[in-house]
Amino acid sequence: MRPAKFVLFGSSIVQYSYYEGWGAILSHLYARKADIVLRGYAAWNSRRGLQVLDKIFPKNATEQPSLVIVYFGGNDSTRPHPSGLGAHVPLEEYIENMRKIAIHIKSLSEKTRIIFLSTPPINEAQIHDNSTETSDPLGQPLKTNELCRIYSEACLELCREMNIKAIDMWSAIQKRDDWRDVCFIDGVHLSIEGSKIVVKEILKVLKEAEWEPSLHWKSMPVEFGEDSPYDPVGPDGKTTINVSNIPFPVDIEWD
Repeated sequence: MRPAKFVLFGSSIVQYSYYEGWGAILSHLYARKADIVLRGYAAWNSRRGLQVLDKIFPKNATEQPSLVIVYFGGNDSTRPHPSGLGAHVPLEEYIENMRKIAIHIKSLSEKTRIIFLSTPPINEAQIHDNSTETSDPLGQPLKTNELCRIYSEACLELCREMNIKAIDMWSAIQKRDDWRDVCFIDGVHLSIEGSKIVVKEILKVLKEAEWEPSLHWKSMPVEFGEDSPYDPVGPDGKTTINVSNIPFPVDIEWD
């Protein structure tokens, strides 16, 4: 049996997720169980995601993904530039863009599942320290945690309306008392500690979802997982040890 196909679709939170991030962790956990396909595009907003939807997820594809994890919102929530340029997308348009993305992905197949990630928080002070362009021409900050909250809540409300699984990243990350200090690389993009929170939330959704077949990593079959005389020889010298489903490292536990 070929492994399932999971697609990570979104902006830089997705593209950079392989730099010691949540995408890399998922790829590790799902090795020999699901092929994790990265479709992340730094600086993109929901408009640009919508523009390429048919190219990334063609409806006539012979193989459709088992799971699509979608994230847009951080760039959409950027304060609008007076020129009209830039990443900002008005809230109502953002909601409709995300609705269209969800409808399209739902239409791919009856077995294609969706998880939306809402806009995470940011560390405004860290952004200011790491960037030379943190304010618009009027001196207002381009990104604020309050704007992230507004777009996060809008995404979550849409998911409730459409019966889509969603992860409240804005709240989940801020449950750590030291979230500002440890969860970001630059105030926006997630560090390994921030990514661990995202992975735990994704695995929780997958474990609790009443989907058939289950897409939780511990429930999925291993590709070529049958016993073999070529496996490592056991202590008795007569049998072999099947290591195909043994976690690595063994001392790190993921639920």
